[in-house]
Amino acid sequence: MSELNKQGMVDILEKDGEIDFANAFESSFVRIQAGETVKGKIIGFNSNEVFVDLGYKADGIIPLEEYTDDPNFNIEKEVKIGDEVEVLVEMINDGEGNVRLSKKKVDAVKSWDDIVKAYESKTPVNAFVVEVVKGGVIASSRGVRIFVPASQVSDRYVKDLNEFLKRNVTLRIVELNEKRRKVVGSARVIIEEEKTALATKTWNSMEVGKVFKGTVKSLTDFGAFVDIGGVDGLIHISELSWTRVKHPSEILKVGDEIEVSVLEFDKEKKKVSLGYRKIEDNPWYKAEEKYKVGDIVKVTVLRFASFGAFVELEKGVDGLVHISQISSKRLAKVEDALEIGMKVDAKIVEVDIENKKISLSIKEVMPIDPPSSKDESEAKEASNNSSEDAEPSEHKEDMSVTLGDFVSKTTES
Repeated sequence: MSELNKQGMVDILEKDGEIDFANAFESSFVRIQAGETVKGKIIGFNSNEVFVDLGYKADGIIPLEEYTDDPNFNIEKEVKIGDEVEVLVEMINDGEGNVRLSKKKVDAVKSWDDIVKAYESKTPVNAFVVEVVKGGVIASSRGVRIFVPASQVSDRYVKDLNEFLKRNVTLRIVELNEKRRKVVGSARVIIEEEKTALATKTWNSMEVGKVFKGTVKSLTDFGAFVDIGGVDGLIHISELSWTRVKHPSEILKVGDEIEVSVLEFDKEKKKVSLGYRKIEDNPWYKAEEKYKVGDIVKVTVLRFASFGAFVELEKGVDGLVHISQISSKRLAKVEDALEIGMKVDAKIVEVDIENKKISLSIKEVMPIDPPSSKDESEAKEASNNSSEDAEPSEHKEDMSVTLGDFVSKTTES
């Protein structure tokens, strides 16, 4: 028997020469302690834990949050029974007799070298925001914790940092202290670099008439600002629709993905004017086919001018009825015969599509005549007569006796 086997036999013998099976069983397992890095074999898993055989008397358990920070991690697809895994022993007994393990912390130690290289080469790293803290957020890149100041989370002001919690971010390592294991990252630097590169590409391809896909960023009383690829352009309110618009919110909302065309641009001043309405949607586009001289159409009175009334033939197509084409009588003002919102029949007398002008006549269909002054006098007289014929509504004394009659009667007596 070899010296090694002899020693093994000695280890399992009692002083009285009998075998101590309990000690023999204990000695067959490896010895581990908290804080130690060990290797084990995956023997099973569920939706929240991975079970590992360490060769110890109790199995090890890796909670899912200690396995990875990847939010898209699919445990059923990515964990394979029989695979070897290197883990950190965090607790020998978790209260239920199991050994609590962490794979993530071991990965972090291995990942540190990659973080150092990324810092030196200014290479972006992918991370996952795991915590919101005072002044910023904590992101994890394969177990390495990276502090991202609030001002560096985005290129815009962020009121509530919780909107970034449990989200993937791309960071540039801007500060690294190896002794203190302190890492500071910035998403803003990456975003601004990407926007600059995108804007350069957009400006280089800019030309009048070109169509871009863009995102509505903000709305104002005078129009909508749209990001067309790192470049903000303005759609003036007049270019949103062929019909009248009081506010851009009637047509668009922030976040809308739309197609716009370049109307004009100034690369030096970084200004771009955009168009949203389409030529084929212009109601005047087909007006020449729809409206002919001599046609009788139903119109709506929109507004008045001293020389006539503007009427609507359809949404976006207006016409003018001259004051002389409203009534068979001479009108002092348009309001004497028409009211806003009134619907009347009118005859088309002239069509000028190029200048977007249609002239109409109400008089040639059915004149709208206001009451004449003679009619008003007759009506007034009739009113007075009716008042005289009416029975009195109160008692009145007869005052027909004169002073002379009174004197005469006094002398006779």
